[in-house]
Amino acid sequence: MRSAWTADRIPDQHGRVAVVTGANSGLGLLTATELAGHGARVVLAVRDTAAGQAAAQRIGGDVEVRHLDLASLASVRAFAEKLSADHPVIDLLVNNAGLVLLGPRRTTADGFELHLGTNMLGHFALTGLLFDNLTAAPGARVVSLSSITHKNAHLDFDDLMCERNYKATEAYGRSKLATTAFGIELDRRLRAAGSSVLSVLAHPGLTRTNLTPRAWEHRGRLGQLIARGGLLVTQPVEQGVLPQLRVATDPEVRGGQFFGPGGPGEARGRMVEARLNREASDPAITRRLWETAERLTGVAYL
Repeated sequence: MRSAWTADRIPDQHGRVAVVTGANSGLGLLTATELAGHGARVVLAVRDTAAGQAAAQRIGGDVEVRHLDLASLASVRAFAEKLSADHPVIDLLVNNAGLVLLGPRRTTADGFELHLGTNMLGHFALTGLLFDNLTAAPGARVVSLSSITHKNAHLDFDDLMCERNYKATEAYGRSKLATTAFGIELDRRLRAAGSSVLSVLAHPGLTRTNLTPRAWEHRGRLGQLIARGGLLVTQPVEQGVLPQLRVATDPEVRGGQFFGPGGPGEARGRMVEARLNREASDPAITRRLWETAERLTGVAYL
């Protein structure tokens, strides 16, 4: 039996350019730290550039901070245009950033439900706009960050933006199902095109990040108590980050593979290959989602 995969097994990353969204805290910060520590030039793609600069100082190494608001397609386009010009070859795109807000329904700058617009549609557009740069790299990878919440979610194409009977937990789960389906469909299309780019997926189980406190911030002091209670059942971020680090760097990982914790409910524990929601692996559903994302974002590729 092989020993558990750890960050010590990350290969040398010198000469590689990695882009990590949401890199100023939590899973994104630790992902960027490990990649930079192993020699990569890491672009911290963050909404709050002051927090990004503070993160860059903590990380050290060869890092740069750039503004990216995934809830605005104009911001995604501006980021991609400048990055593409400065880095014609991109080896790794880690679509890590995400949000969960359990208050009332909100929308992005483009009118999309905020969870879907940020967690999936923003990353769909970003990947497409950087696709030529990824293709220019030998063996480039795109990492999609899923969640165990995707397993009980459903893609209702008649109400994709959750305009009827909005429930924040369902909207978040739907956005993570859409993210997972995107990663699987991207893998199918890359294979069909004979591309050397790999689409890979990971989820962190229940991991101790700042997403939980932010999710409950609308409830004030009560929300703080609920968030603290929720953190008691989570695993350390150093454990939760391993699946995405592995799919980002392990030379043995194949396109379409999906890793996460293997403990009860896939919430914590040693890393294993994770199971997909049936909809995420249904080609008819993933194809329809892709075509819908193209129409909504105006970004078409593959």
